[in-house]
Amino acid sequence: MKPFHLFLCTIFLLLNVSRATDDDPDHQMRRLLSYQGEPLAVDPGLNIDNPRLRNGYIALQAWKKSMFSDPHNITANWIGQDVCNYTGVICWPTPEFPHELTVAGIDLNHGDIAGSLPNELGLLYDLSLIHLNSNRFCGTVPKTFVNMKRLHELDLSNNRFAGTFPKVMLQLPSLRYLDIRFNEFEGELPRKLFELDLDAIFVNNNRFSSALPDNIGKSRVSVIVLANNNFRGCVPAGLGEMGETLNELILINTGLSSCFPSEISKLKNLTVLDLSNNQIVGELPHAIGEMNMLEQLNVAHNMMSGKIADQICELPNLDNFVYDNNFFSEGSASCPKLPKFADKMNCLKERPNQRSALECQRFLARPVNCDGFKCNHSNTEPPPKVVPCAPPQPPPAQPSLPPPTKPQPAPSPQPSAPPPQPPLPSPQPSAPPSPPPQPPSSPPPQPPSTPPPEAQPPAPNATTPMCPCQQP
Repeated sequence: MKPFHLFLCTIFLLLNVSRATDDDPDHQMRRLLSYQGEPLAVDPGLNIDNPRLRNGYIALQAWKKSMFSDPHNITANWIGQDVCNYTGVICWPTPEFPHELTVAGIDLNHGDIAGSLPNELGLLYDLSLIHLNSNRFCGTVPKTFVNMKRLHELDLSNNRFAGTFPKVMLQLPSLRYLDIRFNEFEGELPRKLFELDLDAIFVNNNRFSSALPDNIGKSRVSVIVLANNNFRGCVPAGLGEMGETLNELILINTGLSSCFPSEISKLKNLTVLDLSNNQIVGELPHAIGEMNMLEQLNVAHNMMSGKIADQICELPNLDNFVYDNNFFSEGSASCPKLPKFADKMNCLKERPNQRSALECQRFLARPVNCDGFKCNHSNTEPPPKVVPCAPPQPPPAQPSLPPPTKPQPAPSPQPSAPPPQPPLPSPQPSAPPSPPPQPPSSPPPQPPSTPPPEAQPPAPNATTPMCPCQQP
């Protein structure tokens, strides 16, 4: 055979081998089972007909291998190929093929499991909910989460995740409920977070810093909790743009310093407003007295002054008004009639447990210049008359949060129940997209009626190994 003919024959054979390989399902699976060129942890040669459950087996086995502490043996039955019977794993019929099951939910709340999140979890592209509250997972959130186009609820709270805000969370089109509180995330909150179609945002008790994005008012959430972070700058006047949807606004101990923006009074549906433990100065706007849905108002531990308007304490639904540890000089006779109120450590002459006359005189000696903060607030209120000349008594490091509790998981974890009276009011997360009927072998989860209770992450001890990403 001539060399030229031999060359053509070789090319023909190579093309056919390549075409046969591309058509081979095992080859396609092997291509799927890689991320950025790195081989995944589990051999794809499995005898599982349902490709979704096959992916589930691969992902969950890889995850189990990444766990190095499971004190309650929650994953003890993560063996064999029947992933729908794994503890904490929920299977539902797929929307496209109702006769096929898929891994649609993972609920390991209060598991106290230590480990990390492997790239293989990106194979669970039908997931609707992930609940990992109160574990010891660390590291970062894998970029492969971008495959979870149906993810509706993501709860990573009370773990040891670190790094900047996971950008992959901004690429989940079905996400409605985001809870990443009590972790070690840091840096800025991305502007795009407030452009997503979310119902609830919980990012409290992290290490986020910088000023709050100026587009925060564009969000349509019903609840936003930013407490106990290291933000700086003004209380955003743009919050007033959230009047149609916002029910609860929690900004406890966020490092914000400015006058109180009167635009907040536009939040006519707000029931809970907590701006305590900040550096807010000036008067409490009288327009707050027009927020008829308000039930809880807390501005304690700031540097506010002036008069408490009668109409605020006469709001029809107000149950609890806390304004202690400020410099208010004139109260309202209506406030003591409220079911709950606190006004100590102010400059109210007719009330007990107030600041000394000398302390009040020194503080009230200078006028407040709200324009000096350069916050672009509208000037609908009279200019305040006082300014801070000394900071108030320092607030506790973690105000208004419950003490640490040791997780107590059940053999099959269920979404955690809220405490009787949580200090940070919590919303009811929206229900996942209507799933098809649940097969008898795998009961569907019940989304939590409220987010899991706040608790400090369990501290490592001599008998509990640290996460590798945290070891010195």
